[in-house]
Amino acid sequence: MHSGLILLLWLAAVASIQVLPSAALWPAVLSCAAAALLFARVRSLRLLRRIRLLLLAIVILFAWFTPGEALLLDWPRVGPSREGSALALLHGARLVAVVCAVALLLEHLPLARLIGGLYALSRPLRLIGVPPERLALRLLLVLRYVDASPRGHKPMHWKEWLEDESTGSDNPSVLLQRERLSRTDAVVALGVFGMLFWWSLG
Repeated sequence: MHSGLILLLWLAAVASIQVLPSAALWPAVLSCAAAALLFARVRSLRLLRRIRLLLLAIVILFAWFTPGEALLLDWPRVGPSREGSALALLHGARLVAVVCAVALLLEHLPLARLIGGLYALSRPLRLIGVPPERLALRLLLVLRYVDASPRGHKPMHWKEWLEDESTGSDNPSVLLQRERLSRTDAVVALGVFGMLFWWSLG
């Protein structure tokens, strides 16, 4: 399947998580978490550790600053509200689901194909003066920098990936991988867009 189509399907799945009602959200979150722990355990745990402060901020902002019935009866004014706690749990669950989806994408879509798919999707931006090559290159440098700088190791400088091979650098040169759209990809794309159009009319 074309990497650009994979990214579109992934974006559609992530966007659908943000609009799911509460009854359908929890099965979706549990499914994402289970899939991430099963197929991308190390990466998903690393990403979840990196957002722990953001999750804490969500809990504090929503639970303590949303008006409503006191969750702890002993602290009616300084404690969290019941409505705010529900909102914090809801938004935190959506964030966890998205992070797990990111871990699965990064684990199973090679970096070259990921950048190539982003380049293919961003090519229309050239019409408004935004070079898609620069966008893809910047994402590539960020992803390489993160993967090459694990915890406890000295960070690598991003300029190292701009060096020519003749300089003796061990890093591969930056190449934008382009893929052809097959008939199967076209059928899948038409089917997905047709379903989205029918859903929007309903």
